Amino acid sequence: MDKSMDKPFATVLGPATSLSNKTGSWRTMRPEYINMLPPCNATCPAGENIQQWLSFAQEGKFREAWDVMVKDNPFPAIMGRICYHTCEKVCNRNQFDGAVNINLLERSIGDIAIANGWQFKPVLETKKKILIIGGGPSGLSAAYFLRKLGYGVTIYESNIKLGGMMRYGVPRYRLPGNIMDTEIRRIIDLGVNVVCDRRVRSVRDEIRGFDATYIAVGAYRAAKTSAEIADGANVIDAVDFFRKLEDAPLGLPNFGKKVVVYGGGNTAVDAARTVLRLGAESVKIVYRRTINNLSAHDTEIHDALSEGIEVMCLRTISAVNNGKVLLNVMNYDEENDVLSKTDKTDWLPADSVIFAIGQSLDEGILKEMPEISVSEQGVIEIDKNMMTGAKGIFAGGDVIMGKRTVTHAIGGGKKAAKCIDAYLRGQEPVANVKNQTAAFKRLNMTYFSHNPRIDVSRLGDISFEEKDISYSDLKIVAEASRCFSCGNCFHCDNCYGYCPDNAIKKHQDGSLEINLDYCKGCGICVAECPCGAMKMTLDE
Repeated sequence: MDKSMDKPFATVLGPATSLSNKTGSWRTMRPEYINMLPPCNATCPAGENIQQWLSFAQEGKFREAWDVMVKDNPFPAIMGRICYHTCEKVCNRNQFDGAVNINLLERSIGDIAIANGWQFKPVLETKKKILIIGGGPSGLSAAYFLRKLGYGVTIYESNIKLGGMMRYGVPRYRLPGNIMDTEIRRIIDLGVNVVCDRRVRSVRDEIRGFDATYIAVGAYRAAKTSAEIADGANVIDAVDFFRKLEDAPLGLPNFGKKVVVYGGGNTAVDAARTVLRLGAESVKIVYRRTINNLSAHDTEIHDALSEGIEVMCLRTISAVNNGKVLLNVMNYDEENDVLSKTDKTDWLPADSVIFAIGQSLDEGILKEMPEISVSEQGVIEIDKNMMTGAKGIFAGGDVIMGKRTVTHAIGGGKKAAKCIDAYLRGQEPVANVKNQTAAFKRLNMTYFSHNPRIDVSRLGDISFEEKDISYSDLKIVAEASRCFSCGNCFHCDNCYGYCPDNAIKKHQDGSLEINLDYCKGCGICVAECPCGAMKMTLDE
């Protein structure tokens, strides 16, 4: 007996031998390779291809990973510090042993880029000129993507420094100034013309000579309060507080030992943690709903509480006198989101009060432009292509309806650049086609071992020194390697090895192809795919 017959039948009778059968004729279902959208990619407001740069990072190819990052986001080192990483909340590895630490990986690779002086590739310039009003994250993002397309870009910024809410709304213990300045400088070095300390009084007066305009001024006007504020009371708005802290720290008022911050968002929490670092001994956040309804990010709330900041819930401030504030106790119907005052009041000692109850658009810049509409919510109305009612004038960032985060602003700037480019070429923007999102249930956990998320140590003191630290090179590789590559082939060759009919062709470049002449549709390849990058479909 031929000893070769001891081997599996399919190994002996390969495709194209005279004894093999074209078993594809028996098939009713067939496998196919698919590319799905990883949940991290699907959720990122900046539209980053997270899975792709993770694949480079796990090979130690940090420059290639950074190049992929900056195709969609010019601020990896910044966003690796201040993004609230919704990508991690939806990471499929959450259902196994903890999400991949995407945010810290982005920060770490961004820091490597800064350390090595990596720059953006220079671009040529067209004759078309675009004005961007506002040098915050949305305006800078739009400038970056428009310059990459070759347009001449000018930014008018009302503050003496660029950065917007990255500079005037994020404290330095979360985002060091040198990190921000370096990543902003990369964009300017692409050839962006910047005019700081240039407050636009009227958009109509500024747009002459430009082919398109992008309004990205942010929401800097403080929301009005109904609280009665006595003459001489030490009160400041949070945005003014951060602006003075950045531009003229020696000009800050004396906040005293007891400080109250009014609000429940990230700005309120940042203000509370900042004033604690300025020397306040007691800092309390007053918030009208329950602590579960705080809009601030969970990690920010946790850090504030751990630093000794108290959150006083179901309270509103109705009066501020010298040395104390009057609080109204509230009732809150969480199911219907209905607030109502009670007859109860409290007096709370306070040397100063910081109001962080929201900001709105300064509508004065739109005077003499009735074609640009502002909604009842105080935001500029735009169409699907981000254009206002005035032809060639677009708007984005905090001045339009949407979530007010830096990541959303960056994504909005990228979309605005795409829309402006299409407008100037007389075309409609090409819509992004999104594949189906890869769900956890599609993954084959048999092939993955538990490998807990790698966290790093944190400095424990309450100061303006940055608390988080970046990964070492080895930890970048190790943490990136935890990615499941959800919904996309990573060339493990399981399908190739398991196919009983040798119906999988493997090409020299590593790509795989199904030879349907020999595939009988058994589905083993699909079942054994670790990342859900194959599916069975009805044969045609």
